[in-house]
Amino acid sequence: MNCRGCAAPLSLPLIDLGTSPPSNAYVHADRLEQAEQWVPLKVAVCQQCWLVQTEDYTSADSLFDAEYAYFSSFSSTWLAHAERYVAEMVERFGLTADSRVVEIAANDGYLLQYVAARGIACLGVEPTRSTAQAAREKGLEIRELFFGRDTAAQLHSEGWGADLMAANNVLAHVPDINDFLGGFATLLKPTGVATFEFPQLLTLMAGAQFDTLYHEHYSYLSLTAVQTLCERNGLEVFDVSQLTTHGGSLRVFVQRKDGQRRAVQPAVQQQLQAELDAGVKTAEYYATLAPAAERIKHELLRFLLQAKADGKRVVGYGAAAKGNTLLNYAGVKPDLLAWVADANPHKQGKFLPGSRIPIVAPAQIDLEKPDYVLVLPWNLLHEVSQQLAQVRQWDGRFVIAVPELSVL
Repeated sequence: MNCRGCAAPLSLPLIDLGTSPPSNAYVHADRLEQAEQWVPLKVAVCQQCWLVQTEDYTSADSLFDAEYAYFSSFSSTWLAHAERYVAEMVERFGLTADSRVVEIAANDGYLLQYVAARGIACLGVEPTRSTAQAAREKGLEIRELFFGRDTAAQLHSEGWGADLMAANNVLAHVPDINDFLGGFATLLKPTGVATFEFPQLLTLMAGAQFDTLYHEHYSYLSLTAVQTLCERNGLEVFDVSQLTTHGGSLRVFVQRKDGQRRAVQPAVQQQLQAELDAGVKTAEYYATLAPAAERIKHELLRFLLQAKADGKRVVGYGAAAKGNTLLNYAGVKPDLLAWVADANPHKQGKFLPGSRIPIVAPAQIDLEKPDYVLVLPWNLLHEVSQQLAQVRQWDGRFVIAVPELSVL
């Protein structure tokens, strides 16, 4: 396979997580007798542009279909993050009622609702039918399309040249990353700004966050790789900031190379230097992840097996994609993890892909009073432990598996 960024041959394997169904392919109860599509999950590193990426086995159409079940609005933490983002962008870039904002991967309108509330014209691009419909129900204008140069040209011809383009947690999800970025150069006004947010490679590696690797994430991004990709597609990175979301993310600010250019901020070179110092341009840097994943798998299995031997009941919370990577890699089934609770009604009543663990409503936790709650979206541990504070009333404990098994 060749690099999807620069087309150089991929020669450096990062990790092989075996085979599993796509992490968001939740199973309907009436389809339990049907076989799932199990797909290899292998990640490699390009030693030319240092883009970390999955090997190609699945198409975007099959991953982001009409039944895509990730709805951003079911996380209060993520809603608060979106509201802060809008306030910061309005203040920093002077957005007014005459401005135009376009969000790529608008999901269920979790962010654009705050743009619309300020009286700013906005448009969402969202290819998944279920979330697009939820956004429309908020009164938002949504185009049910995948984004790239052709879609950008179409929207530009309709008068949607953008002062601000937002792309939160989508850059890693696109198979043709050059076409995707080229669309931003097409749709941005000469004075426009685009922001990309994505979990950053440095924290993935430092925290052994192998569970953030899944089929829907085609790329795992450093600023080193993103800057190269942007330059190739008519964009310039002019600022970057650190975020706590998803266990450690970057927000990258870009502008058109042929537009009204802002000064490049010192934070850009600081981040690039931090990545260079960490070793992102060396093969040795990538050698630690696979052994760490193996250790985490063994720690989790030891805990679950011991809990079962002791007659303790363990359940999960959060039917998140990262949890599915973890459970399928470890081979966990309902005999060790009885069920997983999730606040998203679109997931309740279904089963996790691969493991076939049932998904229930959070009320089941109060009914059964389990001894342990394994929080699969560990990045939301604080939010979850507050929402489920009653667990401690019956001496229940919270558990996370990454970066190491912790009973809290």
